[in-house]
Amino acid sequence: MIYLDTSVALAHLLSEDKVPPPELWEETLLSSRLLEYELWNRINARNLHETHGEAVRAIVGRVALLELISPILARAVEPFPVPVRTLDALHLASIEFLRQQSVEIALATYDSRMLAAARKLKIPVYPM
Repeated sequence: MIYLDTSVALAHLLSEDKVPPPELWEETLLSSRLLEYELWNRINARNLHETHGEAVRAIVGRVALLELISPILARAVEPFPVPVRTLDALHLASIEFLRQQSVEIALATYDSRMLAAARKLKIPVYPM
């Protein structure tokens, strides 16, 4: 199972220099419900909702979304081994929650700060 970080979904949507490998979309994908909000926020901020709305809905529909339940929120306010931003803390706490539930999961991200934190937490990383 692959945890899809918003950086990867945005790279796919916006055809950035780095784009996820096609085989990523054949994997079982999971993310926090934050993915949906972050995607719409970035698409709306760029006024791309008309041109990219269907693609956003397709990604959100393709990814299993994990709700931000109490154990995840509780972990997000605890210290991390490296400084992390608020939304990254919530994503990392979601991954740690899944791992506590014995879910084998790897993180797909283009975010160097998220990657550094994941490595410190010994979260497997999907090769991008």
